[in-house]
Amino acid sequence: MANNEDSDEILTLKAFFDEHTMSVHLVENNPPRAKRGEPGNWELVELSDRLLTYEELDILAEAIIETVENDSNSFMEIEEEGAVVVQLRNLRIAIARRPFADKMEISAIRPIVKLNLDDYELSSKLMNRLESRAEGILVSGSPGSGKSTFAAALAEFYGSKGNVVKTLEQPRDLQVEEAIVQYSPLDGSMEKAADILLLVRPDFVIYDELRKNSDFQAYSDLRSAGVGMVGVVHAGSAIDALQRLLLGGRVELGQVPSTVDTIVHIEDGQVAKVSALSLKVKLPTGMGGTQRDLARPVVEVRDFERGMLEYEMFTFGGEKVVLPVRGGAAPTIRGGKRPVKDRGAPGETVPVSVSYSKKKVTIYTGRKYSKQRIELFAGDLYLFTTVVGRNGESSIRIKTRQGVMLVDAMEEGATITGKVAQ
Repeated sequence: MANNEDSDEILTLKAFFDEHTMSVHLVENNPPRAKRGEPGNWELVELSDRLLTYEELDILAEAIIETVENDSNSFMEIEEEGAVVVQLRNLRIAIARRPFADKMEISAIRPIVKLNLDDYELSSKLMNRLESRAEGILVSGSPGSGKSTFAAALAEFYGSKGNVVKTLEQPRDLQVEEAIVQYSPLDGSMEKAADILLLVRPDFVIYDELRKNSDFQAYSDLRSAGVGMVGVVHAGSAIDALQRLLLGGRVELGQVPSTVDTIVHIEDGQVAKVSALSLKVKLPTGMGGTQRDLARPVVEVRDFERGMLEYEMFTFGGEKVVLPVRGGAAPTIRGGKRPVKDRGAPGETVPVSVSYSKKKVTIYTGRKYSKQRIELFAGDLYLFTTVVGRNGESSIRIKTRQGVMLVDAMEEGATITGKVAQ
């Protein structure tokens, strides 16, 4: 019965799900709740007004654990006093008990979409980079933004190009094809698992997720050994992801571009920004004068599509400095499909209206600009580039760096305008 998908144990939990449910949250002395919608556009709803008891949650938890132990397609990922994390088929389930939590809780998360790289409608310029140049990639975004979905699409893209692809995960919940073997920590250590992976000689490893120092170290070691790496990291922006890489000396500044050359930032399930890294010996922008003794290794962070220099990273006075750069290099022409008739042409001014609530900032441009990249400005100051959705809107979480920039500009009375990105 445990190997049957229609067993009572699985049905008991799946009964809380429908086709729009992202996750279910069952908490002792609370009604059952679920997140319904899609990344960037969901709401927490109550499924019943009945309060759940410890006893029924305990019975459900034991049934889940028993099912996992007897199902060859399910895994026990973490088992500690008061905390259990399992992968039950496509459900990632976390069970918390006393003393770890003050009340019993079962949280079940499932992927609601599985995409391939074509679904993201990436520019030909970016596709060429992913296929031929990018070998140290960070996929960044806030929780629930769609990072892992994009990473899984990348894994299958590299696999389709004749590469040997593996994953390192805890828990193993990436939705990937059968040819891709999914690895977990060996004896509790991702570094030990990475050592074994080197013997397997993969072409690419998808590392989901980078959190602790040991994760970043294992990622860096594999990349230094010549393995193509894709790391998934929680971060509000591309530059925040990069700073996590530098935190506590995880990677030396001079090794950053050889460890990470491309950062893909995901928002609301879409590629919102791509940054490219390179190492130059130069006088950092903003340091007056032309003295040779002030020149130093500088990591340049550029907006990949536009070629615009946005940040410089260098050592000054013994400290690592991450400096935003305004202006910078002239923009390059964006690769990709030509705009079709009745759509905005590159450089065209876009009418923009902006509103915000406690959770998100909504940018409305109209359906004419759907699926296009729009550069946003506060007066003459460039803010960031966003991708317009099919409904003519782009939503950004208000706590992200872009959301804060936009709200600050509005509250300062700046006029928000837009242009179709080149």
